[in-house]
Amino acid sequence: MATNIVPVKQSAPSVIGTTDVWQSLRSEMDRLFDRFTSGFGMVPFQTRRAETGFSIPSPAVDINEDDKFFRLTAELPGMAEKDIEVSVSGNTLVIRGEKRQEKEQKEKGYYFSERSYGEFQRSFVLPDGVDGTKIEASMAKGVLTVTVPKNAEAAPKKIEVKAAG
Repeated sequence: MATNIVPVKQSAPSVIGTTDVWQSLRSEMDRLFDRFTSGFGMVPFQTRRAETGFSIPSPAVDINEDDKFFRLTAELPGMAEKDIEVSVSGNTLVIRGEKRQEKEQKEKGYYFSERSYGEFQRSFVLPDGVDGTKIEASMAKGVLTVTVPKNAEAAPKKIEVKAAG
């Protein structure tokens, strides 16, 4: 199985800008309306925005946890590792992507050319007890996997309860 490494950029902690908060709220509201209107045969709001070149739907992300890692997986069909940016700033993990498509057909009597593009961004607040400097990301067959290791020192420790005597 071919796996391509996606670099994870580290940067100084910063305050999330107001535009990120509003963009995130808008994406979540669009998603809510899409779920509501899908039963009525209406075109999803995010698709309408994608047709204008403004954005593409944010990918759904699955998050799994075990004793040593958190793993985020996102399906990004048609995208390659060069289209994806994964960065960490303080305790915030950001996944950004941009998709560009060009279609061109030349036939006798006509010429067809179409270009579309869109971008997305998802942000996640990392929990306490993770090592942000050792985050790894890889891309294989349109699936991005981000592995966030836990600190061994931060693992919960069992404390024995003794009878008062």
